[in-house]
Amino acid sequence: MAWNEKGGGNPWKDGGQQGPPDLDKIVRDMQRKLSGLFGGRGGGDGGTSTGTGSGGAGVGVIIAVAVVIWSLSGVYKVDEAERGVVLQFGKYHSTTTPGLHWHIPFPIQNVEKVNVAGVERYKHSTRMLTSDENIVVVDTVVQFRREDPKAYLFNVRDPEATLSEVSESAIREIVGSSTLDFALTEGRAEIAQRTRELIQSTLDDYGTGLGVTSVNLQDVNFPTQVQAAVQDAIKAREDRDRLALEAQSYAYDILPRARGNAARQVQDAEAYLARVVNDAQGEAARFELLLGEYRRAPEVVRQRLYLESMEQVLGTTNKILLDSDGSGNLIYLPVDQLLKQQRSGTTIREMAVPDASTAERQSAGDSSTRRTREDLRSRGGRQ
Repeated sequence: MAWNEKGGGNPWKDGGQQGPPDLDKIVRDMQRKLSGLFGGRGGGDGGTSTGTGSGGAGVGVIIAVAVVIWSLSGVYKVDEAERGVVLQFGKYHSTTTPGLHWHIPFPIQNVEKVNVAGVERYKHSTRMLTSDENIVVVDTVVQFRREDPKAYLFNVRDPEATLSEVSESAIREIVGSSTLDFALTEGRAEIAQRTRELIQSTLDDYGTGLGVTSVNLQDVNFPTQVQAAVQDAIKAREDRDRLALEAQSYAYDILPRARGNAARQVQDAEAYLARVVNDAQGEAARFELLLGEYRRAPEVVRQRLYLESMEQVLGTTNKILLDSDGSGNLIYLPVDQLLKQQRSGTTIREMAVPDASTAERQSAGDSSTRRTREDLRSRGGRQ
């Protein structure tokens, strides 16, 4: 009932008389109205309520206050780095951005806040075998963010545990397909990049809502218990590779030379064959020509052949013929010096004559040499 209606119990007017408001009456009127709203019954105008009516009004006030408090409990704030995921009866309803928002209070709706801007770290250490069967200990640090709040809350039960298992599997796959030297030296950056890509691809397939920002290999080393054995194995492998390279280098050096020598010998043999055949053919042709000449003039051809033969024989020998007939003196000649000068292109006549006797002996030797040649020719003619 409104206060301006008749019998409405206006606290500022009572029968046209001015006076202070009656607080008890105001409270009773409010209780009566609330009781009417919630199914209670109020007393008459200006009268007092019964005990049952007064108790119902008190319950109504309590309920009204509870409703107000319940409504105010739906107010929430989302920070700048967060996203609010509104759930209605446990099912996804909406995602709210940073700011002040209101949702239907519990148990109808509730809000899960997810930090999507913060970067978190996950450390992992494991032992594994490389492709060349060496044991290494790899310490990995994975940095990630929660990029999709809805997928992070609903797709996977424990996204962080999933990230741990996926990271271990990825690092084992990448390091297991690499050699020890590659993992210890220049391959660390490549291994980290390939591991990050594999982790992110697997997380996307699972729909975890996580985004991997970086993967760092803090340490890649041998276990201390097997370090000495691993060093020996590495040294033995290096020696094997070095010897194999040396053998390969020797093979690359000796095989081409052997092939070249074989080809050269084959070519020499072919050249020798051609030369022998040509010489034989030339000798045969020369013999046929000489035979024709011999048939026409036997004596002349015989004398010519004899002189040519003697010229060939005596021309290649280191002999000096002296005619000592008619002189009883001992002739001394520096034969070794004469031969040396003949080899160097100096003739006997170009030698210095120390005295007249030497010149006479030289002229006598020349005349005797001429006589010897004439005798040889006469003998050849008689034959």
